[in-house]
Amino acid sequence: MTLVNTILAFLVAILILVTVHELGHFLVARWCGVKVLRFSVGFGPVLLSKRLGSDQTEWVLAALPLGGYVRMLDGRESDVPPALRHRSFDAQPVIKRMAIVFAGPVVNLVLAAVIYTGLNLYGVTELRPVIDTPTAGSPAADAGLSARNLLLAVNDEPVATWSELQLKVLDQVLSKAQSFTLTVQNNDGEISQRVLDLVHQPQGLSDADVLVQLGLRLYRAPIAPVIGALQPGKPAEIAGLRTGDLIQAVNGNSVSDWSSFVEIVRLSAGRALSVNVLRDGSSLSLSVIPEQIEEGGLLIGRVGVGPNVSGLPDPSLQVTVEYSLAQAAANGIRRTGSGALLSLRMMGKMLVGELSWRNLSGPVTIADYAGRSARISLLAYLSFLAMISISLGVLNLLPIPLLDGGHLMYYSVELVTGVPVSEKVAEWGQKLGILVLGCLMVFALFNDLNRLVSG
Repeated sequence: MTLVNTILAFLVAILILVTVHELGHFLVARWCGVKVLRFSVGFGPVLLSKRLGSDQTEWVLAALPLGGYVRMLDGRESDVPPALRHRSFDAQPVIKRMAIVFAGPVVNLVLAAVIYTGLNLYGVTELRPVIDTPTAGSPAADAGLSARNLLLAVNDEPVATWSELQLKVLDQVLSKAQSFTLTVQNNDGEISQRVLDLVHQPQGLSDADVLVQLGLRLYRAPIAPVIGALQPGKPAEIAGLRTGDLIQAVNGNSVSDWSSFVEIVRLSAGRALSVNVLRDGSSLSLSVIPEQIEEGGLLIGRVGVGPNVSGLPDPSLQVTVEYSLAQAAANGIRRTGSGALLSLRMMGKMLVGELSWRNLSGPVTIADYAGRSARISLLAYLSFLAMISISLGVLNLLPIPLLDGGHLMYYSVELVTGVPVSEKVAEWGQKLGILVLGCLMVFALFNDLNRLVSG
């Protein structure tokens, strides 16, 4: 049932995002007087079709949902009757053609801003930026931060939630800042400022969770070391561990909570661990060998288990952020802009080799997050939609032939030279675009499969 829900959540997300994107092209094309022949959500065999409007535009739902298109009257694709020549796409001034192409990605960004504005008005409950004990030797530990510290600002820019903290810290890392300042409130309510050094940052800092590698781990209320989930075929299941087992000790050292068990496993990749558990009132000793997983350039151990989490989150670790209409709209626009710039910078870092291609996600990972967010709440799902809408808008603006950005690149050349790009150049560009997009898809699917295998 979970798989069905995940697939449905993914299909709904794609349906919404693709429809909105293509509506951008459609509405501006109509505004420019261009005749639209077909509006399709999806590719391949037609499932549903209906002609509507004075132009009898064919509205189509196709079998393959990963995309869509708007087909306009165009003399480059078919003969256009002289009476309709003025309504052909290729007969429009270059500025109008650019506006039609640009509208799709822009509407995706507008959708994200509208969603964020709505969430801000409704009031979203998120985790407060409270940190756990920093990892020894990390920049956070060196700066003097400690458990239960509340982070109030990054370089004097206020942060109210953990997600805001993540974005602002990642922005500092990607901008290659040598350091940044955190405004911190300790358990006694005292406020101070701490400087985190990025010059001697850990190797592979941008390859995994940046905050974790800086020592900024989210504080969570202690969780009992009770196994709640087992991954099939992983070391824990192979060793005979079961859901409901209470982990009492590892290698003779007592385990008080789930996080201490996780920390032991992470540091024991490939080494046998003697795990004592309490099961149905009886004590058992089992041997588990954590598998080796690469994370941020380091080898860590995993055994394929999850905790038994029950009850509601600690209210003291949550905050509900609400805004007026003006504040909500401003924050929605600002958050969309920040997300778009961050996506561009991360893509640029991957292109020049400063950021691992492992950060690239494909349809399997997107579907997984769609399902997870939908199971959490409608608000979480809407936030996921906004994030993906930003990514879709930014991706389509990249200057890659076949994408909207590639067409905009050609039209920019035409705008400057006054001459359209030659058919030969366009043909070679199309081949290059197919190659680049094919490589991106291969990388994305490889990362998806790797995440599935590694858990």
